[in-house]
Amino acid sequence: MSFTIIEPATARLNRSELAVPGSNPKLFEKAAQSQADVVFLDLEDAVAPDDKVQARKNVIEAINDIDWGAKTLSVRINGLDTHYMYRDVVDILEQTSGRLDVIMIPKVGTAADVYAVDMLVTQIEDAMKLSKRIGFEHIIETALGMANVDEIAAASKRNESLHFGVADYAASTKARTTVIGGPNALYGVLTDMEEGRERDYHWGDMWHYAVSRMVVAARANGLRPIDGPFGDFSDPDGFKAQANRAACLGCEGKWAIHPSQIALANEVNSPSEAEIDRAQRILVAMAQAQKEGKGAVALDGRLIDIASIKQAEVMVKKAEQILAAG
Repeated sequence: MSFTIIEPATARLNRSELAVPGSNPKLFEKAAQSQADVVFLDLEDAVAPDDKVQARKNVIEAINDIDWGAKTLSVRINGLDTHYMYRDVVDILEQTSGRLDVIMIPKVGTAADVYAVDMLVTQIEDAMKLSKRIGFEHIIETALGMANVDEIAAASKRNESLHFGVADYAASTKARTTVIGGPNALYGVLTDMEEGRERDYHWGDMWHYAVSRMVVAARANGLRPIDGPFGDFSDPDGFKAQANRAACLGCEGKWAIHPSQIALANEVNSPSEAEIDRAQRILVAMAQAQKEGKGAVALDGRLIDIASIKQAEVMVKKAEQILAAG
């Protein structure tokens, strides 16, 4: 174990994160009553320029007046390259009741971007004598952001999570796709030529590197890695496939851009009863092994050792977190 100890971010259940346009107040109550772990009220991409000011007013009213229950509540502010951003931060923090938990910062490119928002938020909190400290969610959705993802992840004590913004990332890297998330039929390989056999074509995951890179940066800094949107909300199987592959890489949640995707994200990012049972049996077996002075034992025909304890503890802790959230 390294002498450098990673300090984990504030623990929050983050299996599903529902995006709600700030310009559509009719959706706010439904979002509050949904099964989403996190709701972010969007002032950025989902809001047209002419609607930005009214959307900000809508969001402030919603934070103050709606019962959000135990949900984590976030607001996606406008980018630092716009003139909307500073007023988003100032008005929301000064005019709300303290219910807001985190701010989502889009298109983060450098650690200096994080520092700028941190400075503004800190001054407002100090001036208002607010005891609650707002956390940060960062969307990695540009080539610049991915190139600087390690510095971004370590840039503030407020940091809680990194999110992969696949659509803007595709545009930034000039990837050959016009869809939001999902596979690309052109990204694949042919098997070798063999006489008498047709060559098979295997699709690949063109976002594998980006998601994996973000996961490493997040985990190395105690943050939650979250997979972003899957645009085709009429394709639940496609959503689950993308969510499963992100979970396998280490993500612990995924965005829902439509209410129908909430249950899917919660399902994929919750351990099954079988997984929980095995994790609990691993802990029991390793506890017995340690009493007997053994560093490794067999369980169900497979080797388990000290590292298995850490994996099992993660699984059991997640199950307890879900149970506590009801």
